[in-house]
Amino acid sequence: MKNILYLFLLISQVFFAQNGFEKGNAFYQKAQYKEAVQEYESVIKEDKQQSAELYFNLANSYYKLNKVAPSIYNYEKALVLKPNDAEILNNLKFAKKLTIDEIKEVPKVGFAKLIQNFTGIFTYNTWAVISVGIAFAFLLSFIGYYFSQLTVSKRIYFIGMFVLLVALLLSIAAGMSEKDHYDNDRPAIVFAEVSEVRSEPQKAGSAIFLLHEGAKVYVTETLGQWKKIELTDGTEGWIDSLTIKEVK
Repeated sequence: MKNILYLFLLISQVFFAQNGFEKGNAFYQKAQYKEAVQEYESVIKEDKQQSAELYFNLANSYYKLNKVAPSIYNYEKALVLKPNDAEILNNLKFAKKLTIDEIKEVPKVGFAKLIQNFTGIFTYNTWAVISVGIAFAFLLSFIGYYFSQLTVSKRIYFIGMFVLLVALLLSIAAGMSEKDHYDNDRPAIVFAEVSEVRSEPQKAGSAIFLLHEGAKVYVTETLGQWKKIELTDGTEGWIDSLTIKEVK
């Protein structure tokens, strides 16, 4: 009986989450963006549905309302769930044009850049699925090698096992690297209209530069109500945690 009740509640939650999402879409189509935001936010608040599509539509709604920080924040949330999505990246680019700060991005070079480009092709969850698939193929190759009676077939299966073993090790390493990058990467968006970045984690610290609404930073350390941040150009400083919102 308890299992049936639990199943009923789960189905109800999914139904109402989808209903809220569809209501938001309907409001968006009618150019009622405030109402669309309310519907999308209610779904997120109740934790009934977390998807790239939901954050993407919410970001679009905020963009239509000229709310810079919320739009960029939700595009970034969508990218966490669906990395390298062309449509999300394109809309994020338009949203960033509304920001004031022009922060240069220092490109990474060398072997580390090549590794990051390779591991960043997929999320760590996708790499895990790929590893399982390769491991299964390796098992089939081993069975084929073990039961094969022909020397040529044995050689083919043996070579296949060797290639699959190398691919398996690479996929596991890529997944572990991407998981480590995901855990240590802490992007955040500035929500305050203007925020002072200080040299020390205290009000008495001298303000070294200003950041405006919508600027993207990376949190590297937390000390009380202060967070140490780094920009894409390598600049560092301390900012009041109340003025930013972490994406993950």
